[in-house]
Amino acid sequence: MTARRVALLADVHGNAPALAAVLRDVESQQVDLLVHAGDLTWGPLVEETLALIRAYDGPAAFVRGNADRAVIELADGKRKDATDRDRWMVKRHDDEAVALLGSFPENVVVEVAGLGVVRVCHGSPRSDTECVTVATPAGRVREFMAAVDETIVATAHTHVQFDRRVGDIRSLNPGSVGLPYEGKPGAFWALLGPDVELRRTDYDLSETIEAYRRTDDPRLEQIVEMLEHPPTPEELIAHAEKLVVSD
Repeated sequence: MTARRVALLADVHGNAPALAAVLRDVESQQVDLLVHAGDLTWGPLVEETLALIRAYDGPAAFVRGNADRAVIELADGKRKDATDRDRWMVKRHDDEAVALLGSFPENVVVEVAGLGVVRVCHGSPRSDTECVTVATPAGRVREFMAAVDETIVATAHTHVQFDRRVGDIRSLNPGSVGLPYEGKPGAFWALLGPDVELRRTDYDLSETIEAYRRTDDPRLEQIVEMLEHPPTPEELIAHAEKLVVSD
């Protein structure tokens, strides 16, 4: 897969208004490929998020994140310790939606003009639950890149933007469209080609929260709190680096 300019999105988490705003920005940038790095629908507005993705008429590729995998496992009855929200979430996905998430590969590789060959994954190339941040030790970065040929990796999962070099490895995260941990509201994503441009898109947060409150999502109040008062990157990085792996 090759492209001149790529819109790299991740972690929409069912925030359809944020996704709609980013897609308008993407259209204005005249990209020739959209890549989503996982965790598309796991949030309050599942059906609305799916409708936006189905309406997108440009070339696109999707990576399966751990939350996407959770929907598939719940639908297949493979998660026996399901929570109330797990059960609520899987009911928001019809058979077609589950099949769509099941069609997403674990990794996507794209050659970006002027930048190089980029491996896009959710957690890391070896696990969709591995936490990768700007503070991840260089040794662990080299370990999870050892089994792949590429030297540029785009990860998601931790919901914090960064663009970092570890020796000859370039490690980046576009941030989260729908549930950012940036200490401020907004929808975060990235443009690839010919370099990496980390971007932020404004959207109507109050309107989004009103839409969330019209749902019966069991974690509604926690999600609203994180949207209104998101954790800072420093808080997230300290937490993620202590865990290393988080599902």
